[in-house]
Amino acid sequence: MAIGSYLVLSGLLFAIGAAGVFLRRNIITLLLSVEIMLNAVNLAFVAFGRQFGTVDGQIITFFVMTVAAAEAAVGLALVIGLFRHRESLNPEAFTSLKW
Repeated sequence: MAIGSYLVLSGLLFAIGAAGVFLRRNIITLLLSVEIMLNAVNLAFVAFGRQFGTVDGQIITFFVMTVAAAEAAVGLALVIGLFRHRESLNPEAFTSLKW
């Protein structure tokens, strides 16, 4: 397959993730949309690495996946704490810095 098809798929995934971030009003959906965008970038890195015959794209992808796993764990812990406090997952309910 040509690199163009990988980049089109990557762009489509990134657009779906960006639409999820801008249109949804649920914190868990926002976190999942960010993960979709990170996976789109990972696909582009691997596609470029394959095109140029290097493993740099795969190495960067492993680092991004590690950071994404840590981000998901911390984000989910924050979501659970916020839900226990306010009993809502709407981001507009958390505009105040006071508890």
